[in-house]
Parts: sequence; C-alpha cells; structure tokens
Amino acid sequence: MASIFWVEDQSHWIKKFSPVLEQEDFDGKPNSLTILNFAEAARQKIALTDKASPPDVALLDARMNGNDQAGFTVSNALRKKWPLLPIIYLSEHSGTEIERAALQQFAATDFIAKHQHNVEQVLCWRIKAVLRQVSIDSDLSATVNVVNSGELTIDLNSWNVYWKGQRLMNPSNARRPLAPTPRKLLRELVESSPRPLTAGQIAERLDLDPDKFSYASYRQHIKTLRRAFDAVDDGDGRFSELCNSGSGIVTFGDEGAYFWNPPGGNSK
Repeated sequence: MASIFWVEDQSHWIKKFSPVLEQEDFDGKPNSLTILNFAEAARQKIALTDKASPPDVALLDARMNGNDQAGFTVSNALRKKWPLLPIIYLSEHSGTEIERAALQQFAATDFIAKHQHNVEQVLCWRIKAVLRQVSIDSDLSATVNVVNSGELTIDLNSWNVYWKGQRLMNPSNARRPLAPTPRKLLRELVESSPRPLTAGQIAERLDLDPDKFSYASYRQHIKTLRRAFDAVDDGDGRFSELCNSGSGIVTFGDEGAYFWNPPGGNSK
C-alpha cells in the first residue's frame, strides 16, 4: 500500500487528481491518501502522527491561500520529523523562484507543473520512480546511513545536511550546496561529541594533508558551517550566538579545537 500525504488548497485539483492517486497501482496494493487543505492543518497532522509511521511520499502545493511560503512550512515540518521522506511539489508555479527554492533550499525530490500535457500520468510516473528509488536505497543500506543529533540530520548517502528540516546550503551562494569538506568535518564533530577535535585529528580522520590543513583552514570551515546554520534562521546570527554561549559548534580551549554540543541539550 502506498501511503500518500497530500496538501492542496484548491478543490478542483483535488477532484482532478484524487481518483488517479487512489486507483493507480503503485505497489500492487490499495493506496492510502491523506488530504489536507491548509498548511496549518497539515503541520498539526504531522505533529500528531507517530514518527514510526511516516507516509511513503508527500505531495505539496507550493503557494496556498495567497502565501508563497505555505508549502515550505509544511516541508520543514515533514523534514524535521522524517528527514528522508520523499517530497514532490505539485504546483502551478513551475519555472519561478518558488520552484528554485523548493529544489535547492528545501531539498524537494521533484517538482511537477500542474498545467502540462498528460499531467495525471506524469504524476504517477514520478511517484513510481520515487518509490522505486526508495526501495533501491533501502536494499543498499545494510548499515546505518543517517547521523542524527537533536535537530541536525546528516544523510550519509547523499551527504546532505539538514538543520530544523532545512538543507544547509553554501552561505556565500544559496543556490549551491554546502561544500563536501565542511559536511564531512561536521560529521566527525558530531560522531566524536562531546570530545573536541583538533585540526590534526580532523586531517587524520578525513585523510587530508596535515601540512595543508592548518588550524586556519579548520577555522575557516567552522566559520562556513556556522554561517550555513545561521542562514536557516534567516541569517540573524542565532546559531553563532548559540556557539558563543556553549552550544552548537563550540571552540575548545587554547588548542585550536572544536566540538559539537547539540543545542537544547539533545543527545545524538
């Protein structure tokens, strides 16, 4: 049974797609379709749903009730509870800044334009492709492939990093992902928490040239990470303030070391 979580505020689209989603054979079993008309109702539904019972895929409208951010607020709630859940946007706003943000900032799995030829079949093709990829990834993942620490999630398959449900991006260019070294460095800090790591220890763990990976390099990567976290909070410097007060990515002593202390006191 394919369990589909769908948020859509316009009744004519619900009438158009509901029969298709209910009747299509995704996995040889009857489908379960949950439809919410408002972003707030969707977030409440997510909060009340057992974390151990995620849907198979989420379909989100992007702009709802005149709010360009409505779909993204639902996406954040979904990612916070189920970081690896496939999220497909089904929207009238393809080719716009909304699509760019959905794919690059909010890590959507796919974005489908409602106004296109044969859209019902396109939607079913895409859902089947997503479910097939999830099945393949599950079969390949013989070991734990996700690192969690409080509101931080690191997907070790894709190396995407999520904070409060949002993907960390390059703080100097929000259209580009965070560079590989800061992501891997963050993983080492999280897995070593609460033990601090020096530049030399990071170089050894990541197989970097210790003569080139100096404390200055280490400090620059830490700065990049802190700015990436800050960007999730609209660039207000909130995460950096946490770091200065002893949470997040914390400077350790005079040894040029850093350690990860989950904000809020959450354990790994």
